[in-house]
Amino acid sequence: MTASDIPKAFHIMAKPTGSACNLHCAYCFFLEKEGLYPGSDFRMSAQVHEAYIRQLLEFHRTPQVTVAWQGGEPTLMGLDFFRRSVEFQQRRRKPGVHVENSFQTNGILLSDEWCRFFRENDFLIGLSMDGPRALHDFYRKDKAGRGTFDRVVRAARLLQKHKVECNILCTVNSNNAAHPLEVYRFFRDELGFDYIQFIPIVERKDESGFQAEETVTDRSVQPGQFGRFLIEIFDEWVKTDVGKTFVLNFDGALAGWLGRAGTVCIFGPTCGLGMALEHNGDLYSCDHFVDAAHYLGNILKTPMIEIVASEQQRKFGMDKKDGLPRCCRECAVLSICNGECPKNRFSKTPDGESGLNYLCAGYKAFFKHADKPMRIMAELIRTNRPASEVMAILARERGDLKTRFASAGRNDPCPCGSGVKFKKCHGSQA
Repeated sequence: MTASDIPKAFHIMAKPTGSACNLHCAYCFFLEKEGLYPGSDFRMSAQVHEAYIRQLLEFHRTPQVTVAWQGGEPTLMGLDFFRRSVEFQQRRRKPGVHVENSFQTNGILLSDEWCRFFRENDFLIGLSMDGPRALHDFYRKDKAGRGTFDRVVRAARLLQKHKVECNILCTVNSNNAAHPLEVYRFFRDELGFDYIQFIPIVERKDESGFQAEETVTDRSVQPGQFGRFLIEIFDEWVKTDVGKTFVLNFDGALAGWLGRAGTVCIFGPTCGLGMALEHNGDLYSCDHFVDAAHYLGNILKTPMIEIVASEQQRKFGMDKKDGLPRCCRECAVLSICNGECPKNRFSKTPDGESGLNYLCAGYKAFFKHADKPMRIMAELIRTNRPASEVMAILARERGDLKTRFASAGRNDPCPCGSGVKFKKCHGSQA
């Protein structure tokens, strides 16, 4: 390992309760990880906890360090665990370094006390929710099989009451994918959240429970479904919500049009700087690759930075780029998506080559549809103007086009620029 191999910053997603959770969401890929640690109580010890914080702060060479808590369900550790964590972070941080905590939760155990703590210590909360009641409760149930909608809404209101910074994390599955605007408007209008992330559910499992090559479960979103889901929400967002509602999927894609792909890890050209830490100190290549093949070591035995900079992990990160099939390397939108997440690269290309992203067709449809507004927003940002100006620009263009539609003859070229006669193109809509 040379100095050039050591990253200045990296991301460790800590799972203090391992895969233990108080819910039983049908599509959860963490629950099955219990089998890696038979007989475990799934509670992070003080020794592992302190090693995680100490090494994370020691090995970062940046003015800001993120301590990330995930699960399972991290609230199962109890509030005192996180109180001790914040105290330890403040004792161990370097002068001038700001430490922030992110915390992903299903919200079930949140209370006024939890939310006061989050607010007082500037935690960023990710709240898992899948939309209005019927869509949320379809898959997100407790261990007794009951829906969790009312309890999660209660958590959302508590977080808002205490002015805690909070993002909604919504999975896109085979059930809610057919209702994009209902989902989006629920989060925006009924719950009043400004930050939303949509995560596609893609499960490869055969009847015996093992991953299969190209089969997906009936809970999985289909590629075309996912593309249409993004397109319908994007069309509303780009008309009314740019600069007011922030959708991580759109922000991450826009970075590609700006030549900065990778602000969201799935769109980066390589990966490897986002790892998963289990409750016992075991470190894995990524939270989507917590398995024996991607085990890197234990931070109680090997310093975290040696694991992060190891040849095994660097190869894992470079494989994302090196493993792209030819059709991806020649694709017009490669600079935007970079093949998306490696966990979804199990389909075959039209030429029969392995490694095509299962969601490719959906992403391509979305990127093609969003190209013009994205280009406008990218140029606005380059010239130090707010991206929100895109809404007025597109509104003027729609108004001008409407005027031209009104005056077009049936045999004139269509004003939309397609080159087709108006009567065969947009004539029936005028």
